[in-house]
Amino acid sequence: GGDSEVRRYREHLTNKLVGQFENNMKDDWPWCEDTVTYANAKLPHALLMSGKWMQRGDIIDTGKKALQWLLDIQTNDDGMLSLIGTNGWYMRGQSKAQFDQQPIEAHALVDACIEAYHVTREKHWIEQAHKAFNWFLGDNDLRTPLYDFTTGGCRDGMHSDRVNQNQGSESTLAYLLSVLLMHDLQMEQTLGELPADKNTEQRPVSKAIKPSGPVVGAKVSKHVVSNSISK
Repeated sequence: GGDSEVRRYREHLTNKLVGQFENNMKDDWPWCEDTVTYANAKLPHALLMSGKWMQRGDIIDTGKKALQWLLDIQTNDDGMLSLIGTNGWYMRGQSKAQFDQQPIEAHALVDACIEAYHVTREKHWIEQAHKAFNWFLGDNDLRTPLYDFTTGGCRDGMHSDRVNQNQGSESTLAYLLSVLLMHDLQMEQTLGELPADKNTEQRPVSKAIKPSGPVVGAKVSKHVVSNSISK
């Protein structure tokens, strides 16, 4: 049947990705190639999901190790996210480019960290998801929000001296998708399905998404806002 074919493709692609990691990763470089660019967390996210589906603890462990490494190399001395910049990326044996930073990387980290929690039930990943999400709100190298509370959009990136004032669809969707993920996580915790860690410092999602102007995807956003504010 069709589902059998999907499983075969999933196993084939997962094994190829695992092979890339096995052939390239070292203790100080647990990555699948010599360059780390953008939307990086999608790769360990894929390992976590496939490891769960295939009941392969070794694949889950590889995904966790790679995801934690991405978080470690993208955290500044103040404990905030400092994403890999597009001006040179991060090459093995070289220094990480600090700018320009892109919202898509923060979103990928939010998504992967929440998946890591769903797979492992390790509350550490909730903390990391909040850290990644708060990058949008000003917990970053410039201490400046990329989310625009007036327009409901998200600025396109972070330069060394300022945020990019353009608000394109990729950046705005990266933020809004992150909001939905964090809102779902908060709702699960509130309902008791995913118990919140009392030691985890969490910025209220309602503060992040309460708009003072129009919001892209207004129907979804109004639903998110109304539910968050009602708590």
